[in-house]
Amino acid sequence: MSSLSERMRTGLQEMPSNAAWLLSRAREPVDSAENAADSAHAGARDRRRKWSAALVDAVPGGGDSVEIRMKRARDAAERAREAEARAVEAAQESKESSDHAREVSAHGRARLSEVERETSQEVKQRVTDAQKAADEAVQRERAAAEADAEDQRQEVQAEIEGEIEDAQGQAEAAQQHAEDLVEEATERLAEARELADEAAAAAREAAEEAQRQAQELAAEAEGQASAAEAQVKAAEQIREQSKATAKRTARELQRNPSNGSLESYNKPELVELAASVGIEGRTNMTKNELVDAIARASRSKR
Repeated sequence: MSSLSERMRTGLQEMPSNAAWLLSRAREPVDSAENAADSAHAGARDRRRKWSAALVDAVPGGGDSVEIRMKRARDAAERAREAEARAVEAAQESKESSDHAREVSAHGRARLSEVERETSQEVKQRVTDAQKAADEAVQRERAAAEADAEDQRQEVQAEIEGEIEDAQGQAEAAQQHAEDLVEEATERLAEARELADEAAAAAREAAEEAQRQAQELAAEAEGQASAAEAQVKAAEQIREQSKATAKRTARELQRNPSNGSLESYNKPELVELAASVGIEGRTNMTKNELVDAIARASRSKR
């Protein structure tokens, strides 16, 4: 029993190592199965711990009988073998999945390369076709544009030629009109020069006549001025004499009332007498005011 227990202990202790070895062998060609192997290895470690605990329980000295413990050990060993088989099966499935994944990846890369090659050729072909169509469209558009430009150029050229012809006709007509005007102006200038000469001669004659008449008028005016000056002097003498006479008359009337007084004169006579002695405002005075003013004037100038 001790030998059997030892062998069972040894076998159960080595089972996780054997499962891990199988998993590591399966992982070498399978990169994508690493997660599955790690999971299996972790499960084997857990199961190893459980089996170790079960074998410890099976060691003599426990509360259960040896037969019961052996049965437990056999059950545990069976479960370990089943777990190992499942681990190997999982590793194989992981390898198959990894191989399939590599095949799918290789097929996908090959298909992608083929698609890239086909699409690249299609792009080049479409670019070539588009370039060709664009070149043809450019050529057609250029031809149409050149034709339109030529039509427009001819139309503008015809229009410009017509305008030039009209402008030349107008210029020739204007030149002829200008020549006619120059000729007319020349004739009128000659006529004006002749009239100017006649006017100048007439002006000289008129100036000479005016000068002669002016001299005559000046002499006549000078004589009239002399006569007027003599008349002014005579009038002044007469006025002074009238003033003196009026004053004397006024004084005589005052000294000798028997010969008559100022009151005996009527108003027009008093106004005239007041004018002779230089009394202002006489026309607006009454008869008595005139008498008083004449008397004062005669007294003030004795």
